[in-house]
Amino acid sequence: MMRLVKAGLMFGNLYPVRAGAMVERYNRALRHLTGKETALEEFHVDISGYSPEIGDEFGDLLYLNPNGCNRQFILLSTDQKTAPLLNTQFSTSRSIIRRFIEENEEQLFALTAREAVAGELVNSIFVVSSPRDLFAIREIEIEADTVQSHVKDSQKLNAMITRFTEEPDAWWDDVLIADMIELGKRTGDITRNPVALEHMKFAQGNFYTRHFGGLYVFRDDVEPTVIAADPELDLTDLPVKNALTFKDRSKIAKFLKKNALVEPIVKATGSAATAVLQQKIDFITIHAAADLGLDLTGLDRRQMRGVIRQSLDNMPPEFFGLSDLLRWARDDAPWPRITSEHPAYFYSLRAAQHWHKDLVNMLLADLSRLDFRQLYIFHKDAFYDDYRGWSDTKKDYVVKFLSEEYAIDKAGARAELFGPEPDMENTEPKAPPPRPSSGSRKRKQDDMIDIVGPWGALRTPR
Repeated sequence: MMRLVKAGLMFGNLYPVRAGAMVERYNRALRHLTGKETALEEFHVDISGYSPEIGDEFGDLLYLNPNGCNRQFILLSTDQKTAPLLNTQFSTSRSIIRRFIEENEEQLFALTAREAVAGELVNSIFVVSSPRDLFAIREIEIEADTVQSHVKDSQKLNAMITRFTEEPDAWWDDVLIADMIELGKRTGDITRNPVALEHMKFAQGNFYTRHFGGLYVFRDDVEPTVIAADPELDLTDLPVKNALTFKDRSKIAKFLKKNALVEPIVKATGSAATAVLQQKIDFITIHAAADLGLDLTGLDRRQMRGVIRQSLDNMPPEFFGLSDLLRWARDDAPWPRITSEHPAYFYSLRAAQHWHKDLVNMLLADLSRLDFRQLYIFHKDAFYDDYRGWSDTKKDYVVKFLSEEYAIDKAGARAELFGPEPDMENTEPKAPPPRPSSGSRKRKQDDMIDIVGPWGALRTPR
């Protein structure tokens, strides 16, 4: 894993904690939340204040996330908002913490100048013992304050000030005045510098969780659906219409299409997206060539063709399916027809432009894991799991590609691969374009793709 760390592809962009005063603040917050403290003199933290170094020290990768259910956080600086979230148990957690920081940035900046802010993402359960428990999580509420309760004391002092100014006899209440003076010593002048954090709640709609081997929960769609990565997981007695596993490929494809959650990568012959398709084929080629122990150093297009010839008998079916689609898009070859049961099917799709775009792309990455770039972008935990089992040859190639081809322009690469970010003013899924009554062979092919996808009609096994 050190290749990834050195290339900045793992534990990258964490917030450094080096100053003694910052370490002391962190330890005060850590004792407040967990009863523990670190002996480390410097470390790095993610957006939630979790440190991989402290996780190793404690032998507990979930020391700020007990039972993987109620994420706790420690904020030393508002600069943490750009850091990743490590050991993510729920896909919504990072966006919730980041929005909390952004909505309260001025207040948090003032508070963290003198003390760490400790908090928790609170839901209605304390442990997830079965898939059904996930449906009890309807809302996430953020509770946060400094260890010395600056926010709570400020609220209390504000109430006292209101009483003092509104009650006629409050001027003669010596106890009230003494309490106000004592609280004011800790809070400062809250009339000029008010200390208050916005009370925030977030609906937990569609999300992914690492629990039970990985579950994708779609509750906000027309047909509420759960999709489990583990084909043997018991999904009976769930309050959804569809309870699917990764072995139900045709049903998953039908769900994605019916709810307008996906679109083909290549929608027309001659499309610029053929370059993306070619790269997916290259990634599959690298997988097959690495298994054969071939040299993958500094491959150009001509050398890649040579690798394909040497690896042809070892190629997985994904290679041949995507090659057929590439020939159709680039060379106007016959349109390939294949059912959603084919291993190449989900490689040919990307999320449509909607609010749950990243979640759908995460699902597609999980269903097409030979595309290591998409897996790294949307499902880093799955990428790291797969990476551990690769040969050194493949590890070297992947690290070099990601650090030189992807990391230098992440935003541009994402836009090219997965389209622009959805319009924040429009949260509705994008509807397919209307079909003209007649047209050229190319136009008819494009229409057919809009109806049934690039591989033909979805067929559900009997």
